[in-house]
Amino acid sequence: MRYLLLLRGDDRAAEAAGPEMARRCHEWAAEAARRGVRQAGTGLRPPAEAKTIRVRDGAALLTDGPFAETKEQIGGYNILECPDRETAVEVASRHPWAEAGTLELREIVDGPPTAS
Repeated sequence: MRYLLLLRGDDRAAEAAGPEMARRCHEWAAEAARRGVRQAGTGLRPPAEAKTIRVRDGAALLTDGPFAETKEQIGGYNILECPDRETAVEVASRHPWAEAGTLELREIVDGPPTAS
């Protein structure tokens, strides 16, 4: 089963994290890769550099900034491959970012997109 692990936080969390948190996050990523459960992942540029794209009446509308207007934004992601949800939670709970921000773990649906 594949999972998307989103790293979320606000400006205070990002400021509190600092270089030590970055080092620990890299160590977590290396350990998860050694275990064979981390497929990919990285940090993201700041929300202020985001572009939101919408298509209305066939025209693409481009807006500066993130789609969600909230204090908390997505700062990074990881793709995990785990045998079950319990393992995914165990791996995710060891991520240092959980101490500064919030982690969101969601199972990735395999196969073609489906209508809700």
